[in-house]
Formats: sequence, C-alpha cells, structure tokens
Amino acid sequence: MDAVTTRAPTIGIVPACQALGIARASFYRQARPLTPVPQTSAVPSPDRVSARALDSAERQAILDVLHSSRFQDCSPTEVYATLLDEGVYLASERTFYRLLADQGETRERRDQLVHPAYAKPELLATHPNEVWSWDITKLLGPTKWTYFSLYVILDIFSRYVVGWMVAHQEQAALAERLIADSLAKQEIVAGQLTIHADRGASMTSKPVAFLLADLGVTKTHSRPHVSNDNPYSEAQFKTLKYRPGFPDRFTSIEEARSFGQDFFRWYNTEHRHAGLGLMPPEAVHYGYAAELHEARATVLRTAYAAHPERFVNQVPIPPPLPTTAWINPPKPSQTEEVSH
Repeated sequence: MDAVTTRAPTIGIVPACQALGIARASFYRQARPLTPVPQTSAVPSPDRVSARALDSAERQAILDVLHSSRFQDCSPTEVYATLLDEGVYLASERTFYRLLADQGETRERRDQLVHPAYAKPELLATHPNEVWSWDITKLLGPTKWTYFSLYVILDIFSRYVVGWMVAHQEQAALAERLIADSLAKQEIVAGQLTIHADRGASMTSKPVAFLLADLGVTKTHSRPHVSNDNPYSEAQFKTLKYRPGFPDRFTSIEEARSFGQDFFRWYNTEHRHAGLGLMPPEAVHYGYAAELHEARATVLRTAYAAHPERFVNQVPIPPPLPTTAWINPPKPSQTEEVSH
C-alpha cells in the first residue's frame, strides 16, 4: 500500500507575521528584491553670481581710490562721504570696508593698551617680621567729601600692627616716613623682610621703592583688582570699622588719631585673634604665646579633673598656635593629591 503523503496547511502572511511578532511592512520590505542604483558622478553646479555683485575691474577701481595718496589716511566712511560730495558713487560704505577686509587692511588704528601678565604673589611667613602687609583706608571727615587717610602696616604672621598713621591725605613721602620708622623700631636687617601692598599710588611710588631697596627689603604687589592678594590688611580694616564706638564721621584729625591710639593698643594687646589660636597679636609677635598656651592648657586640665563628666571623650585643649601664614598658598600638585 502506497504511503499517503500529507502536506502542512498553508497559512497567510498576516497570521504568520502575527505569530512571529514582526510587522507586515518589514516582511514585504525584506521580500522585495533590491534594485541596483546606477552610479552617477555628481556634477557641481556653477557658482551663482548675484546681479548686484561688482566685477573685478570695479573692485580694483575702488581699492585704487582707497590706496591713493589722497585717501590713504582716511577712513572708508570719510572717503565715501567725500566722493558723494563730489558727485561720485563707486559703491556703498559697507562695500568699501568689505573690500579692505578681504585685503587684510582693516584694524584698530589706535595703539591698544596691552596689560602685562601679573604673577600671583605667593608669600609665606613662619615667624614674625618676615612678611609685612600695608594699606591705606579712608576715614570720613566732619563734612561731606572730606576724608582722612589711615596708614597701617601689619605683620601677617602675628597680625601685630607695627606702624600706623592718620594724615590729611595720601602721600608717598608720608608712607616712606612711616615705613622707615617701623623698620627702625622692629630692628629689621637687610634681607630679612618682605613688604606686600596693593598697587596704589603711594605703594608703587619711587620714594618708597628706593627706601626699600636701600634697606634691603623686598617688595611685592597685589594683582590689579584682586582684593584676595592682600587679605590680612583688608581683614584688619574690617575689624577696625566694625569695632563698637567707631564713628560714622570723625569731627577732626585729632579725634581720628585719638581713636587710633585706643584701637591699636586694644588690637595689639587685648584682641584675641581667631587666626592666632585666640592669642593677642602682641603675644605671638614677641614670643610669649607658648607660655599663655601652656597656662590655658593647665586651666583646662584642672577643669577636667574637677568634672570629667562635663567633657566628651578627652581632656580639652586650647586652640593651636599658628605655624605659618600664607598669602595665596600654592595649589598642591597632582602627585601630592594622590599621595594624600
């Protein structure tokens, strides 16, 4: 008996696509034979020239006029207006400029101010009388538009004010005298000190520069418009002007000087400075801060022994004494960052 051959039932495209989860459009696109596209070389279209464009002869004629001895020192605007007054029109004023620009002949005629590259000052002090900072601030006088000038010289390590003066105005000669007196009082020797200031007229004056050079003192300056380059003087002026009793105006220069005497005595001898481990500047400047620090530690140990339950985990210690003072400390290198 012959074997009976069975055939699978035929299904349509739609049920097959649904069963396989594909779209009918994808099926028809894959089933359609690809028609080869003949390769044709692209033919570049010719450059379109505007009907308003000048030809080469007209452009050259304009350049010849602009280069002529009559107009070579005149601006295109002036040449354009002069030619119009003479009944001549060659092209628009903008075309004059454009043709010169194509020739590389347009630039700012005036000499341009070129600012020098100012280096960021990086100053380190590890003990007193190594780096001083000085500045001048205005104190309001008795009437509107009247001022007194307050000069202050500050040691950045100890924050001790080594010299100050109130004057009617800012003068290089006064600054020179104050600096000389302060150097003498502190017995500064050649090569010992760096004095830092901003770029005010008195700070950059020749008398001050000559004085410092003669005495072997290095001078540095802040970058223009960068207040962070002179932070210690700025902070000291803020302490001055936020001090209780600082008046809105001083009625006379004598009153300003009297206020300065009281303030700077308090600032140097009584003010507990946060940047100095709460020590007065005088103690750090003249070297007895370590004794005060040990005395504070003794008081705290005694308090701990009396009531240890009032302190958490350890014996309290006084704030540490300063070891360095920086103006713009250098950023750590990538090698140092990785090692830390």
